Amino acid sequence: MSDYKPYPAYKDSGVEWLGKVPDGWEVVPIKYLVIYIGSGKTPTGGGEAYQDRGILFLRSQNIFNDGLHLDDVVYISEEIDNTMGISRVLPGDVLLNITGASIGRTCLVPENIGRANVNQHVCIVRTINNGMGLWVSKFFQSNVIKEQVDYFQTGAGREGLNFQEISNFVISFPSVKEQLLICEFLDHETARIDALTSKKSRFIELLREKRQALITQAVTRGLDPNIKMKGSGVEWLGEVPEHWEIVPLKYNLKLVSDRATSREFAIALENIESWTGKFIQTNNDFEGHGVAFSNGDILFGKLRPYLAKVYLADSKGEAVGDFFVLRPTKKIYPRFAQYQILSEEFIKNIDGSTYGAKMPRVNWEFFGDMPFSTPDFSEQKIIAIFLDRETTRIDSLISKTQHSINLLKERRAALITAAVTGQIDVRNTA
Repeated sequence: MSDYKPYPAYKDSGVEWLGKVPDGWEVVPIKYLVIYIGSGKTPTGGGEAYQDRGILFLRSQNIFNDGLHLDDVVYISEEIDNTMGISRVLPGDVLLNITGASIGRTCLVPENIGRANVNQHVCIVRTINNGMGLWVSKFFQSNVIKEQVDYFQTGAGREGLNFQEISNFVISFPSVKEQLLICEFLDHETARIDALTSKKSRFIELLREKRQALITQAVTRGLDPNIKMKGSGVEWLGEVPEHWEIVPLKYNLKLVSDRATSREFAIALENIESWTGKFIQTNNDFEGHGVAFSNGDILFGKLRPYLAKVYLADSKGEAVGDFFVLRPTKKIYPRFAQYQILSEEFIKNIDGSTYGAKMPRVNWEFFGDMPFSTPDFSEQKIIAIFLDRETTRIDSLISKTQHSINLLKERRAALITAAVTGQIDVRNTA
């Protein structure tokens, strides 16, 4: 923040995590600036009560620091809305996620919101006036509030904030005129950062699409663009190289059901967003209840949250019941088999075959009969080595781009923190 000057004079705020603030600024708990702190509830019936149109129903996945994200918003009926008056939001309200991984994420309710409600995972902070709501929404995005959130969570063994804790958040603020100048500056600067972040995020999406297309092309069409093709006899698979064989998956990958006979280790996905995932040892008392897997076996997630995640084991272990353990036959190169299952059309058909409304899952009868296109072993290995090289290159680029996004988010938070705590004087830059 060396581009900005400090204020002429400071005073001690009296709050450890706030430090010094400019002379003339106030420092108070948020409870002295609000008229209401509360949250909503999930309608009776849960997800079955949601509609494609009606009254907006905001959940934690809709609350972001750069505003409301309504791509996957749900709606409730007029009748349900009439029973949830206490959870209605108003323009100028500050929304704060109070549970789960997104705890602390916050935004200001826009003027054009219309009728809307929140569920129990989102807190409504209604200030004494809309102008103060604008300031509070900025302050809630600062690292000062993050530190207070972390403080209230330390040693609690939980991920959640209660209303009393929120009311005791300490914030600093200048005069109304100065608040508006600072907010105008932050709107301008964070908009630039958010636009750049959005472009980089879109770039990552395109890289992932390219990665998926590369895998699909290689395991269904091969690497030789001039190879003679034939109809596969499967509508969604289309044409495959003439010398490839099309057989049910169960002929190439055998379902393992042998129970572990000695203490191995239970497994769980460390990062379920990753297409490969990493398995970590758990402390569960699991001995003898899981299916034993070996190096080279493929573990396929058959229900959420692991649905369609595919892991190629590089050691032995004991799989929990959320996974099929598949053992490649001698004519199948394990890495090729993994890529085959990860191909786009294969995954789409798996998604379309799930059953169970609350916990979608795949049954073995359907999965085992999925068409599996395979060249000879040596070509499988060549394709797998090619995909390892190309996907590693793409993954590295994704990782670097994600790192730059993280740095932008850190700068955004640092800039907001410096401005709303008076570490920098931006009154003449807005």
